[in-house]
Amino acid sequence: MSGHYEAPIREPLIIGHKTYHDITEDIARPIEERAGKLWWVSLYAALVLFIYGFGCIAYTIGTGIGAWGLNRTINWGWDITNFVWWVGIGHAGTLISAVLLLFRQRWRMSVNRSAEAMTIFAVVQAAIFPVIHMGRVWVGYWVFPLPNQFGSLWGNFNSPLLWDVFAISTYFSVSTVFWFMGLIPDFAMIRDRAKTPWTRKIYTFLAFGWGGKAKHWQRFEELSLVLAGLATPLVFSVHTTVSFDFATSVIKGWHSTIYPPYFVAGAIFSGFAMVQTLLLIARKVCHLEDYITMYHIEIMNIVIVVTGGMVTVAYATEYFIGWYSGSRFEDFTYLSPGAATGPYWWAFWSLIICNLVIPASFWFKRARTNIIWTFIVALIINIGMWFERFDIIVINLSRDYLPGSWTMFKPTIIDVGVYLGTIGFFSVLFLLYARTFPVIAQAELKSILKISGETYKAKEGDEHH
Repeated sequence: MSGHYEAPIREPLIIGHKTYHDITEDIARPIEERAGKLWWVSLYAALVLFIYGFGCIAYTIGTGIGAWGLNRTINWGWDITNFVWWVGIGHAGTLISAVLLLFRQRWRMSVNRSAEAMTIFAVVQAAIFPVIHMGRVWVGYWVFPLPNQFGSLWGNFNSPLLWDVFAISTYFSVSTVFWFMGLIPDFAMIRDRAKTPWTRKIYTFLAFGWGGKAKHWQRFEELSLVLAGLATPLVFSVHTTVSFDFATSVIKGWHSTIYPPYFVAGAIFSGFAMVQTLLLIARKVCHLEDYITMYHIEIMNIVIVVTGGMVTVAYATEYFIGWYSGSRFEDFTYLSPGAATGPYWWAFWSLIICNLVIPASFWFKRARTNIIWTFIVALIINIGMWFERFDIIVINLSRDYLPGSWTMFKPTIIDVGVYLGTIGFFSVLFLLYARTFPVIAQAELKSILKISGETYKAKEGDEHH
């Protein structure tokens, strides 16, 4: 890889005239030094949310899902909204890791580690909601095809709940293996620098005997390609399966063939926005500006523009169908004239403004390269994507085929608490990860230093002039 020529006209991926030793020092510093005050404040705030959410989940299990704002018409509410939202956030990690690896995109090397961690943590949050939505969580094992005391009971493969179980478990398993395997060389680096016997023992165990030999690297790269090949279909299959929860129904607005590609594009759209949010924070807190450069931020904003354009086309298609059909039932789906002017108008316009209007600013280079604006837009996109899932579920269900059963959804404090709890849980996991694991794949960065580092690219440019 180091022998590959890269044109000097391309912007360097590593700036600051770094050496191999500098990369090691910079990546290991957040792990080896004491945590700062900002990290502790963030951890305590996240723990408060997590404990509150855990209490709301415990109350739900003890009382029943009647503690939520569900009713006879709207029997899916915030729980499934949050489930789809979290699964979507987890999509960017697999895309950055697997698909961009197969396409040999080197800019992924500074962002893939945190994106993979985000994927795993987001899928953990998503898995909570189908379980507690069952109501009787103690019989949750019925969704697995396991022998049990009731005889030849088997999973009901016609149930969307079972599809979600297989989608989440497969996605989580492959993503975790891919993430952990990439960490092994970095664990060995921390092991070799450990100053206490306890730290050395922990990272020796995690490093799996890595010695940096040629054979080790050969197996590492071969396995990376194999896992990338396995994970690439997951980018498209997992959220397609989630979309089938809706598309295979006969409910107006849900029974749509556009849902699978539309859900996948929306998932990558929201996933990249969350990666941007986390990376911009990690970039500042861990002082990684020389590795997560403005070039990385702009490239990711371009991906957001592309996937946002796909989502916009899907929105326009759904809105046109709702209007052109002339059906009074289609006129109150989540993207229709009825939704734009009905009682949920605020949710409809939140969706349009957050997902279509504001992200369109990334068409301009000045906006794409503004860090503060990028951070704000990334947060707004994830708010908008939450409203999209809320609109799909609540607006479509609130006006069914019988006007006598039309109703509104009002979330309870338990609904809100469970959602905030998952955000706290996710934040706790990510904060602990940033303190114990290298947030950038330093071994991969070193492999491109002599073709993409600022110092070396300057030399290449001088030679070719």
